[in-house]
Amino acid sequence: MRHVAAYILAVIGGNANPSEADLKKILNSVGVDIVDEQLAVVIGQLNGKDLFQLMEEGQSLLAGMPMGGGGAASSGPAVAEAVEVVEAPKEEAKKAESSDSEDSDMGMGLFD
Repeated sequence: MRHVAAYILAVIGGNANPSEADLKKILNSVGVDIVDEQLAVVIGQLNGKDLFQLMEEGQSLLAGMPMGGGGAASSGPAVAEAVEVVEAPKEEAKKAESSDSEDSDMGMGLFD
């Protein structure tokens, strides 16, 4: 995925057909490890193609895919028996005493 992201960044930056060296420069600039085999596959599959057109085609393919989240029919008590609610033991919050040395960075705290 990081190789594809570098390819997309290069195309957005104005390089319609980025080379392996271009992508390595992008990936090295942010300290990402490069896998040469994966980089070669990305360049081989995407080079010479309109990236934005490919993204639109992929998005239209995903539009018909069910994403879940719909309500499933339940079987009444059987579902209720299968779900067991376990209540976590309540712990008393201990108040930590703050010292003046912790807030000594110019008199301002994170939430002041």
